Amino acid sequence: MSIPVIDLSGPREAVVRQIDDAATNAGFFTIAGHGVDSNTIGTAWHEIVAFFGQSHDVKMTAHHPTDANHPYGYHAPQQETLAASLGEATPPDLKETFNVAPPKHHADPTGVFGGKDRLWPSHPTTLRPAWEAYYDAMENLAGRILQLMAEALRLPTTHFEPSIDQHLSALRGIHYPPITQPAEEGQLRAGVHTDYGTITILLPGAGSGGLEVEHVEGHWVPVQPIDDCFVINTGDLLAQWTNDRWRSTRHRVALPVTERARREHRYAIAFFHQPNWHAEVTPFETCVSATNLARYGTVEAGPWLQAKFDSAYGGGPLA
Repeated sequence: MSIPVIDLSGPREAVVRQIDDAATNAGFFTIAGHGVDSNTIGTAWHEIVAFFGQSHDVKMTAHHPTDANHPYGYHAPQQETLAASLGEATPPDLKETFNVAPPKHHADPTGVFGGKDRLWPSHPTTLRPAWEAYYDAMENLAGRILQLMAEALRLPTTHFEPSIDQHLSALRGIHYPPITQPAEEGQLRAGVHTDYGTITILLPGAGSGGLEVEHVEGHWVPVQPIDDCFVINTGDLLAQWTNDRWRSTRHRVALPVTERARREHRYAIAFFHQPNWHAEVTPFETCVSATNLARYGTVEAGPWLQAKFDSAYGGGPLA
């Protein structure tokens, strides 16, 4: 399995076909020609590296003051266990994260998962405008990719729009600190997991011990960052919508092997696109046939997503 590179500025019919092939065979692909302003990308990257370089006390100014399982704001190392979202018991992940909530434009009857105010650190003060601009750019890019995906599924170009106009998408900065002591048995920088929503737009940093994708035969394939490109993968809810025509592929962030790599800081920025709270996810008619019957019933996106987050942050078993 290879991770294909797709130039979004190419002929539309070819791009649509390439996305379909990549989502079917790998569940991952790299995009060039995406049109996102390079200054927006570079500024967001600079600010998140600066944030993680601060003291623990400063970073904790963006931590939720009362709810340790709140999915947004700052989370210190070993606070999340991604493998738990698949029901696997492993030690917590060797990373710290800063997470930006979706805009408060969506319905969430619980008031717990969605509808949260965004949490910002006291410093750097320039992080907020940089990350608000980057979030908006990723929201736009995700919408354009989903239009292409709708066409690949033989659906109207705007088919996803009623399900994403009050989306629950989150933006995450990730820092994998140097490995200064032996990891516990089964511990990784990010445990084996699938992403929960529609698509993820990843901006990976350079260095060793990075993203690995599980091959259909069970071995792990490293994903190499490419300058001026994003890595895209399809998530669980999109797999359900497509009746598993498109894969939600398991992946992980491995531990670095060499001593030099173990001393490196590694960073990434991920935009997790997720549908509206009340979006009903049922296999599309174009993905169901007499020889490929519907594999899923209908789920409401919000509660399904919240159960995944609760499990990863130790808030309880999956619903």
